[in-house]
Amino acid sequence: MLRFLTAGESHGPALVAILDGMPGGLRLRTEFINRELKRRMGGYGRGGRMKIESDEVKLLAGVRFGTTLGSPIALIIENRDWSNWKAAMAVEGPPPPAAVARRVTRPRPGHADLAGALKVNSHDARNILERASARETAARVAVGAICRTLLANFGIEIASHTTSVGGAAAPEDRQESWERITACEASPLRCADPKLERRMMREIDAASKQGDSVGGSFQVAARGVPPGLGSHRQWDLRLAGLVARALLSIPSVKGAEVGSGFANARARGSSVHDEIFYDPKRRAFYRKTNRAGGIEGGMTNGEEIRARAFVKPLSTLPTSLQSVDLVSKEAFEAAVERTDTTAIAAAGVIGEAMLAIVVADAFLSKFGGDSLGEVKRNYRGYLKQLRSF
Repeated sequence: MLRFLTAGESHGPALVAILDGMPGGLRLRTEFINRELKRRMGGYGRGGRMKIESDEVKLLAGVRFGTTLGSPIALIIENRDWSNWKAAMAVEGPPPPAAVARRVTRPRPGHADLAGALKVNSHDARNILERASARETAARVAVGAICRTLLANFGIEIASHTTSVGGAAAPEDRQESWERITACEASPLRCADPKLERRMMREIDAASKQGDSVGGSFQVAARGVPPGLGSHRQWDLRLAGLVARALLSIPSVKGAEVGSGFANARARGSSVHDEIFYDPKRRAFYRKTNRAGGIEGGMTNGEEIRARAFVKPLSTLPTSLQSVDLVSKEAFEAAVERTDTTAIAAAGVIGEAMLAIVVADAFLSKFGGDSLGEVKRNYRGYLKQLRSF
């Protein structure tokens, strides 16, 4: 039901996105989208780019008088740093002199530079890194904010928290409550455990002093999701796979789990599977544990969706690693772009956006209509069906 595309380079004029499939009649607030963009820019350990940009969205199409029309939604986020890159990233005209063009011929280990240069047959890795940059995720966060607005109409909320930075990690079997996750929103790393957060900050400080970067992990959660989203019918409709794909599409994310997936693989079934109970007053099935992360058989089961993503240390380092020049093939130190020590808190916000997009798509696939009113009618009918089951 939902499709979105983004375009734009890190130092180009702007980032743009088109979101198709959103029903008409949804009230949008640019203030909320801008709040989400601001959340993405925060977090302890961020670098100089965040001091330059001040992301704000402009809605260009698909919205009239603040309400969606049911047609494709187009949006734009301008890059303030574009003023410093107009010559190097000019859209038209002949290439400027080498000193102005800011060519990159020394690929950075761990980045898309070399693989992309080989793929498109370019000896200037800037043609790759500008698009591969995590700057692109600002557009995803804006799209995710629109999806969150849809989900909020049905009582579905999404949040995230940081679970590890370097060697400072929460116990693997710990599941923070929704209340503790949302209460840490204003903390430096959005970690639900203040003592652990201080350890994380020390890890970041140590890496920064050494001219290094540090990775970590975050968990995303969705509350209020009804059972039955997703499908068991085909491999590409299973919701756990869609969630994992969405998280793994975030730059620097190298692993993802749903629920207690990694720990479950080392345990016995009797200590893993969530026992089922029934509440006659609510006329609802429920579980006292949620090791499955709210998804069983490719479908939501009515519990909170919980998924965790594991983020590698950022590949752009203040202290260069060894590389080979694309043109001369001589050994050099890799090129250095502006970088962060860690962007783990921002990664969580991006993870929220991607989860919102996946859940909104699954929601509309089951309850979809051309207007928000039609979706609400379909949803009310399904809730009635569940209560009479």
